[in-house]
Amino acid sequence: MFRSAGSALPIRADRWKRIKRDKYLYLLLFPGLFIIFLFKYVPMYGIVIAFKEYNILLGVFDSPWVGFQQFERLFRTPDFMKIFRNTFVISLYKLIFGFPAPIILALLLNELKNGFFKRFTQSVLYLPHFLSWVIFTGIIVAFLNPVDGLVNYVLTSAGMKPINFMIIPDYFRTLLVSTHIYKEMGWGTIIYLAAMSGVNPDLYEAARVDGANKFKQMWHVTLPSIRSVILILMILDLGNILEAGFMQVFLLYNPLVYDVGDIIDTYVYRVGIQSANYSLATAAGVFKSVIALVLIYTANKIVRKSGNNGLW
Repeated sequence: MFRSAGSALPIRADRWKRIKRDKYLYLLLFPGLFIIFLFKYVPMYGIVIAFKEYNILLGVFDSPWVGFQQFERLFRTPDFMKIFRNTFVISLYKLIFGFPAPIILALLLNELKNGFFKRFTQSVLYLPHFLSWVIFTGIIVAFLNPVDGLVNYVLTSAGMKPINFMIIPDYFRTLLVSTHIYKEMGWGTIIYLAAMSGVNPDLYEAARVDGANKFKQMWHVTLPSIRSVILILMILDLGNILEAGFMQVFLLYNPLVYDVGDIIDTYVYRVGIQSANYSLATAAGVFKSVIALVLIYTANKIVRKSGNNGLW
């Protein structure tokens, strides 16, 4: 049935009535929206650099237009497909092993009964998130130092030879994924613990009456109750599938592990900042953003088709 124009007027009037009632809440929202607009949307005019032969003396709009030539140059670059593969593989490993980690950790923390121990454990697990990658990388390097690092001290004490993990390609991706999970999984539990706090206790009581143990309660009550939160975070993580972590990789990698550790972001840094090839670097960034947009839209569509709530 089609809604008449007259029936739409009361709905519109009621919407404006609610906005007027909550005007102070919207006013509190304004600074955040302004910051997002200023730092996320205003700089987007610079995307046109990807379609120009940018000259810093001519400026963005006076530089000659070249269409998709920068993208053609990008795809013809001998190392680009290797860089793209590295980015995708590292991000995929972080998604496969890193995404379930905070869920499992939150499930375990949710079962702790001692309040003091639970809060202490949460604080210890959250702490690495607040350390910058500069500091955290220094700790990693100190632990893995082949001369006096703790890890190699344990290996040599066990009669094994010391290993320089930082320069061996076979270990580098594992190092990136494991350190990322250790640093971020504690912070990721906050959202899941908040979602678990809203689960109806009567559901657990009914499960216990039916003879469900702790594992079955988590599997049949807790996880289904927070499924919508898990799916939304999964969609957002899929959008970041090509965000392999510039700061982490940049601080940890070296020329000996370029074959397995060089990613799009570090390539953009070398080409755009060090070589001043801004147009090619912008084209690489636009390519990555388009892939992320397609993945977010596709994942959201699949989630909606399955009967769950998506981002929109």
